[in-house]
Amino acid sequence: MRKWIALALAVLIAALAGAGIHFRPDRAIRVATGYVAHNICSKAFVSGFDPQSVFAEISDRAGIRRLRHLLRFDLDRTARTVNASTLGLFRSRAAFHEGFGCVDVHGQDQPYLLKNDVEALKAKAPPSLPEIAGPTVVEPSDPTLKAALDHAFEEPAAPPFRRTKAVVVVHDGKVIAERYAPGVGIDTPLLGFSMTKSVVNALIGILTQQGLVTPSMPAPIPEWRGAHDPRREIEVEHLMRMTSGLDLDETNSGFDPSSRMFLEDDTAAYAVNSKMSAPLGKRWAYSSPTTQILARIVRDAVGGPEQTLAFAWRELFNPLGMRSVTLEFDVTGTLQGSTYMLASARDWAKFGLLYLNDGFAGEKRILHPDWVDFCAAATLDTDYAAGFWTNRSEHPHAKGRVRAGIPRDAFFASGDLGQRIMIIPSQRLVVVRLGDSVDPTGDIMGVARLVKEVIAAMQEPSFRDGPKDQIRNLEILGGARVPPSSLRAPE
Repeated sequence: MRKWIALALAVLIAALAGAGIHFRPDRAIRVATGYVAHNICSKAFVSGFDPQSVFAEISDRAGIRRLRHLLRFDLDRTARTVNASTLGLFRSRAAFHEGFGCVDVHGQDQPYLLKNDVEALKAKAPPSLPEIAGPTVVEPSDPTLKAALDHAFEEPAAPPFRRTKAVVVVHDGKVIAERYAPGVGIDTPLLGFSMTKSVVNALIGILTQQGLVTPSMPAPIPEWRGAHDPRREIEVEHLMRMTSGLDLDETNSGFDPSSRMFLEDDTAAYAVNSKMSAPLGKRWAYSSPTTQILARIVRDAVGGPEQTLAFAWRELFNPLGMRSVTLEFDVTGTLQGSTYMLASARDWAKFGLLYLNDGFAGEKRILHPDWVDFCAAATLDTDYAAGFWTNRSEHPHAKGRVRAGIPRDAFFASGDLGQRIMIIPSQRLVVVRLGDSVDPTGDIMGVARLVKEVIAAMQEPSFRDGPKDQIRNLEILGGARVPPSSLRAPE
């Protein structure tokens, strides 16, 4: 029976493709099999998870769920590859390379293999950021805080399930509570999905601090330099805020430009070659390909793929003491900046501390002095900032999060399936939640409850004995902010 289903599907798709149908289902199915192959590869070979369990979780997410009875995968531990298909059709492959994670393999072309020795890139000297915890899991001593973690891990009676993998709570630079699901530990690298966009934001911020890039400079894309090309007016900030007007809107349909990008060897070239479909700076649309353009800007600014990896370790991960990071690249050697970085929950928390501490790692300034407020300010009338989402907005979503218990000054990195780094300056607090929630909101209300209960626990006497001058009650105004003049390029 399945053979006849596969044959009928192939005939139908061939007919549609031959008829010139724009929304070709074969491409959408390849997007799905590519997602399955890549995510099983990363989670099995990098995170160390059981591939069957990973497949079960992946096949429960929206978009994949419709195909789950047709999907098949094969993991080859000798070749270190994962193949996925729908009943043998529309095959996709991902290959694992030690130190560099997984890469999608298209056709017969071999992917660009970086030549770095990743272990050699990791600094042996102490990091600039003081260590946030010891070698064992930090169990909460306060019963209210323990209850907050209990609630973050409890499952509802019916779907959608929460599937929390890790929670880390950092207050005043120290872990005060953490918990992990079975099979996950303090050093387990976990996929951040679109939290990787926030890491690209940091890399752009470092380049800004070093004087190599400014948000207001025209995006250094040679393909856009034609005298009559409207794209020549696109600035780096437009890409950061996803207001470029490029035809790269993301809908997660399998047919949208963001999905199709992952079928290409050169993901950034695909994004760069798109046309304008909206006025520059006037419309916001979420767009992973836009971040891929920023990833290419980073690559070109520092000199290439190997230099990108070395730059990230030297300027960002080592100063923060992030030891578990795996950055993944596309076939051509461009950082998969929209989606694919893995790190332990503690390392994701250390990244959050960089922004909580206004761009400092300990006494070392990493980001431009105005960078954090600039990147946490709302874009147009949305609750998106620049590589982060923000409560510093009048948007209904931001107001809803405030009502649910996430303070007004909070901003956060966010990734698919509920990956979150909540950064709350007024509470000197970073809360990391990682997992595989198939709730369409990424279990944002569960995260809001976690934050609210953590803050309530911090009102206990043991949390209120510190110096009064350490407590900052920030009054953050909503709406978009004018970028600080020091971040503007010279006229």
